[in-house]
Amino acid sequence: MLDKLDDILYRVEKPGRYIGEEINMVEKDLGKVTTRFGFAFPDIYEVGMSYLGLHIIYGLMNEREDLYCERIFSPWVDMEAEMRKEEMPLFTLETKTPIKELDIIGITLQYELSYTNILNLMDLGNIPLRTSERTEDDPIIFAGGPCAYNPEPLAGIIDFFIMGEGEDVLNEVMDEMNYKKENGLTKAQFLERIVKIEGIYIPEFYEIIYKEDKTIEEMRPLKEGYPVKVKKRIMKDMNESYYPEKFIVPYLEVVHGRVMTEIFRGCTRGCRFCQAGMIYRPVREKSPEKIIESSLKLLETTGYEELSLTSLSTLDHTAIKQIVTTLMEKNSDKKIGLSLPSLRLDSFSMEILQEIQKIRKTGLTFAPEAGTQRMRDVINKGVTEDNLFDTLTEVFNLGWSKVKLYFMIGLPYETDEDIEGIAKLGQQALGIYRNTPKENRGRGGSITLSASCFVPKPFTPFQWFAQNPVDEFSRKAYFLKDAINSKHIKYQYHDSKTSYLEGVFARGDRRLSEVLIKAFELGCKFDGWGEYFDFDAWMKAFEELGVDPDFYNLRERDYEEILPWDFIDVGVTKKFLIRENEKAKNGETTGNCMDTCGGCGVNTGFLGGLC
Repeated sequence: MLDKLDDILYRVEKPGRYIGEEINMVEKDLGKVTTRFGFAFPDIYEVGMSYLGLHIIYGLMNEREDLYCERIFSPWVDMEAEMRKEEMPLFTLETKTPIKELDIIGITLQYELSYTNILNLMDLGNIPLRTSERTEDDPIIFAGGPCAYNPEPLAGIIDFFIMGEGEDVLNEVMDEMNYKKENGLTKAQFLERIVKIEGIYIPEFYEIIYKEDKTIEEMRPLKEGYPVKVKKRIMKDMNESYYPEKFIVPYLEVVHGRVMTEIFRGCTRGCRFCQAGMIYRPVREKSPEKIIESSLKLLETTGYEELSLTSLSTLDHTAIKQIVTTLMEKNSDKKIGLSLPSLRLDSFSMEILQEIQKIRKTGLTFAPEAGTQRMRDVINKGVTEDNLFDTLTEVFNLGWSKVKLYFMIGLPYETDEDIEGIAKLGQQALGIYRNTPKENRGRGGSITLSASCFVPKPFTPFQWFAQNPVDEFSRKAYFLKDAINSKHIKYQYHDSKTSYLEGVFARGDRRLSEVLIKAFELGCKFDGWGEYFDFDAWMKAFEELGVDPDFYNLRERDYEEILPWDFIDVGVTKKFLIRENEKAKNGETTGNCMDTCGGCGVNTGFLGGLC
């Protein structure tokens, strides 16, 4: 196999994707481990290696002497063609072991359009696609991540799902995997044991009964003792949670080639479109001391020259000024760049920005999300045009010249006036740049407006909303394009057909598992990559199986309908989500829950105490 790999690598683009042996890669004696675990990211190496969760799980699992965690990525199309020609199975990066020989494989679900890549990984690894077709000789397949909060479209493919944060539950699962191997248990016996672990969902242990109108009448556990509600797992104390002291350092450029330090989880803002802001509640901060210590250690062990402080809303950390100032002081002689993703307009601190730009100017991106104040109130964004204009005025006076603004189209209760407002905001932003004194502003000012198509997601106040059809998305996109009248304003628009499919699988049920397999058989993969997305093949898969995709995303649900994900407890109550949707219809806002409790429920039945 290694000889074949050596030959193939000369014939493919970026062989560094497949060789492993990077700085800080973990190597173990296979004779001394009980369980071999493959962590699979269903996209190419450069994307997967930029995912923070991979580094956390990889480090956590490999601290165990009884377990070896190895990485699995999707080979790019040129490598896949060579592998199939040479009949080479998909292998792990660490030991080049065929993935079929592993004991257990965990797949992270970050994006609905990666689902066909999951099937492709399994097919390349000679692992049967359906749970029902796999034998005791095949690895057990599980999945977690944000898309696992509606696991049903993958119910016929994945053996079990983890709900919540992996650090809190994975060790328990792997203890049971060791027990299975040491005692010769079958897969069925293993599943019967882990169903008792909080946060585990096993689709085959449940029966779904449908009404005549194809909606769900009941989800029924097949045995007494299987949980009626599956409760997510969270790390309650982020200071005590595991965080790696080393990251693997790739040989080739990846999407985010830098050290990442997670500073808190959750978000207090309550944007009504944002699934992450709901499912990751409550907010749990790391202490400044822990963040600084971790950041300095990672810079030392990796050699990176850029550090990113990551969270859903980085500048909302209560000690962010102290953290940034200390890190800049300690790294000033090394010229370490600092980036703060997920910047909010209302919490943006010019003092912090001035500290950061002492080393280098990184790109600036803000997300007003909507073009009018009415629409921003509908989605509970919590920012005003004054916030945006004041921030841009200071940004341009500090020497920045290029700014990117993110928006969504197709939001609930949207009008054409709201879309036109996006173009007006872009024009006003450009005017602020031009009115900035020339001695202050940078050269070549430009504004980029990026518009994505809104996709309703589970566990948000908009989970009942009927998504815009493809034609309506396209109409709105061109309407916005025509409303922009400056060559200094760049416009980027997301493909509406991929958003349509994302919407189907975001709110789908287990009847979609067979559609997914059929689409893969018709050649669908890398659906998130525009050049490989085949909408017609997808529509053919739906047609051949008699499944109407419009049923899942172009239909407004009523509050009484049982939704495919209703059996999962994320802490946020349906009562709260309904209340927020009703407030959205009236353009009423809900305040930051750092200031006053919004009554989402996470601090009562779920945590049993204060957030």
